[in-house]
Amino acid sequence: MIDGTRLSARQALLLTMPPLLWAGNVVIGRLMVGHMPPLALSALRWVVALLILLPLGWRVLATPAQRARIWARRGHLTILGGLGIGAYNSIQYVALTTTGALNATLIVCSSPVWMLAIGFVGYGLRPTRAQILGAMLSISGVLVVLCKGQIAQLAAIDWVPGDLLMLLAILCWAMYSWMLARPPASMRAPERPEWDWAEFLLVQILFGLVWTSGAAGIEAALAPQAIEWSGWVIAALIYIAIGPSIIAYRCWGQGVAETGPTMAAFFGNLTPLFVAILSAGLLSELPRLYHLLAFGLIVGGIVVSSRK
Repeated sequence: MIDGTRLSARQALLLTMPPLLWAGNVVIGRLMVGHMPPLALSALRWVVALLILLPLGWRVLATPAQRARIWARRGHLTILGGLGIGAYNSIQYVALTTTGALNATLIVCSSPVWMLAIGFVGYGLRPTRAQILGAMLSISGVLVVLCKGQIAQLAAIDWVPGDLLMLLAILCWAMYSWMLARPPASMRAPERPEWDWAEFLLVQILFGLVWTSGAAGIEAALAPQAIEWSGWVIAALIYIAIGPSIIAYRCWGQGVAETGPTMAAFFGNLTPLFVAILSAGLLSELPRLYHLLAFGLIVGGIVVSSRK
């Protein structure tokens, strides 16, 4: 952790909610292939999220002075929204058109490594032995889930172009998380506007939509595909707009601010475990022994890395 303090139960809950909600996002993103173009899905997701957030965060746009504060920070917010709202989600949905949840979550489990690397290269923070050991334990737990307890199955995984896109997506997410934890002076007290979480997320979405809507427009021009509207497609869109978007981003932002992006990345490794559990639920299968082993390794990595 950045401040060297122990992880509290509240912080653990904050950082557990995003991977649980994002696990559902991965499953839905894969199910939406063929029903909605990936970049259109990303843009519509954030349009719906913006509409839901407006009653909570509208004050950030209410006056010329408020809008001027946003515009004065447009450089930082353009990159922040482009990475966390635009690039990460859009690239992930495109990746899921050619790769499965198994490969996608295998790549996501490398997040702690990239968090540590960016922290070292970009911010001069040397990883501790506990963080390195925690990363090894956590990744080992993810691999146990992905190979269903049989290491030999890892060699049978077929890698496709979508896997490289997922790697790019997780790199964008790592940079986004560090930008939240290490903002410029204009986004730190006392210069930072007094935005609450809803207002700050709304501002991020506004800048992110510039990227996502532009990408969706290019997609529609180059590879037009009709959206197959149905009841479940609408329900899925509402879910990813509320759960993986508003709730998960609120919890992630608060968790990163309190514990740092490296610690948060260890909790991100819970996503493949939750994907496995959700899949087991959909198939009416009970969790197996390797799920318990994986859970122990992942939690062990979190505990080890959070020690002083």
